[in-house]
Amino acid sequence: MLELSGVQGGYGETRILFDVSLSVAAGEVVALLGRNGMGKTTTVRTIMGLLPSRAGSLRLDGHDIAGQPPFRIAQRGIGLVPEGRQVFPTLTVAENLIATGRPGAWTTEAVYDLFPRLRERRRHLGRQLSGGEQQMLAIGRALATNPRLLILDEATEGLAPLIRAEIWSCIERLKAAGLAILLIDKTLNALMRIADRHVILDKGVTVWSGSSAELTAAPERERYLHL
Repeated sequence: MLELSGVQGGYGETRILFDVSLSVAAGEVVALLGRNGMGKTTTVRTIMGLLPSRAGSLRLDGHDIAGQPPFRIAQRGIGLVPEGRQVFPTLTVAENLIATGRPGAWTTEAVYDLFPRLRERRRHLGRQLSGGEQQMLAIGRALATNPRLLILDEATEGLAPLIRAEIWSCIERLKAAGLAILLIDKTLNALMRIADRHVILDKGVTVWSGSSAELTAAPERERYLHL
C-alpha cells in the first residue's frame, strides 16, 4: 500500500532524512521506532506532503505521491493523527468530526461507538477536553476521513495510564478490523504486542526492519532505542 524507498527530506536547507525506506501493506501494523530527533515525525510529515521529499521514491498503491498537496494525499486514503493532537479548539467535538467527515463506514456515530466518552462530550469545544479526550478526538477525526491507512504520531504520549490503555485497546480493534496502521510511540511493550513489523530510524536512515520476535533478539535494539 505505502512504500518509501531512499527518501530524503527536511526543513528548508536542513536535511533530516537521508535514506528512509519502509513499507506498510494492506491490513498491516508497522511501528516506526527510534530515539528522539532521529526523523520519525519528519518522515510522517513528508509522507503527508507537509514537507517536500528531496529524493527517493514515495508511493501509495504504486502511484507517486511525492510533491502532492496534503489534501490530495488525504483523499487517496491516508488519515493522520498528528503529534500534539491539534484538534480544532473552537469547534465542538461533533463539529471536529463533521469537518473532516467523508462517506464511508466511519460515521460520527461509529466514532462515538469506538469512544463513548466523545458522545458524552459531543457539545464541548476542543479546548475544553482533557488531553486524553483530545487524543480520542484526534483519532476519531482521522477515522472520519475513512482512511485505508492510519498514521498515529506519538499515539499515547503524555496520557494517563488508564487513557493509554484505552487508546491501545482502540488500536487493537482497528487492527482487527483490517485497517493498515503506521504507528509511532515509545511504549515498546505495547508495540511489540500489536505491530506486525518494526522499522528503526537512526539519524534519518533506516537501519533495521523486522518482526517483534526478530526485534527481541536483535543486538541493535539497545543501541538504537537506548533501552
